[in-house]
Amino acid sequence: MSARIERIVTSGTFSLDGGTFDVDNNVWIIGDDSEVIVIDPAHDAQAVAAAVGERKVKAILLTHGHDDHIRAVYETQEALGGPAIHLNSDDRVLWDMVFPDQSPDKVIEPGSEYIVAGVHLNALHTPGHSPGSTCFYVSESLRIPEDVLPQGATDSSPVLFSGDTLFQGGPGATGRSYSSFETIVASISETLFELPGTTVVLTGHGDATTIGSEMPHLQEWLDRGE
Repeated sequence: MSARIERIVTSGTFSLDGGTFDVDNNVWIIGDDSEVIVIDPAHDAQAVAAAVGERKVKAILLTHGHDDHIRAVYETQEALGGPAIHLNSDDRVLWDMVFPDQSPDKVIEPGSEYIVAGVHLNALHTPGHSPGSTCFYVSESLRIPEDVLPQGATDSSPVLFSGDTLFQGGPGATGRSYSSFETIVASISETLFELPGTTVVLTGHGDATTIGSEMPHLQEWLDRGE
């Protein structure tokens, strides 16, 4: 098993609807010693570039268009030698708040597949946190750092990069513009909860979880609301 996952935690701010908040973001690097894909290179382009090193970057994938996830993307693209930036087009309304005169290089479609180091990342459209929120599912085994693995999981499990759609403890936030609690719950229950319960969920912020750990709590989330 040569393909592996690396995590960088970067710090910055998130702004929307007139508020600005301090946030720590998970940046995910998937690949081997030769090539990688980078997911959500937030805040600190130089930290991402240092972690990638001399490896070829096949793509920069964005789970959604909130500014904490995208504001550093062009600086990161330049530092990494120009790999294409991918975003679901339903999030252009958020992208355009940050980059009104620029466009992502490529569109993520539901079912789009990205291959790196012999593993396949499959795009799952999971709207709710934002209109174009996208998760990436890997069914093949990937080496996952021990400090990332949730309790009871192994690095032979499938992996889901969930962005801000699903966290340890529930759905991503929906009490803001262009989000919907009903939509995110439908995305999780109808799409993500169809994945194997052993699937390790690597989130956009905070600690990892598994699909099996979150499934029993669906009714609690519905009762709680957004």
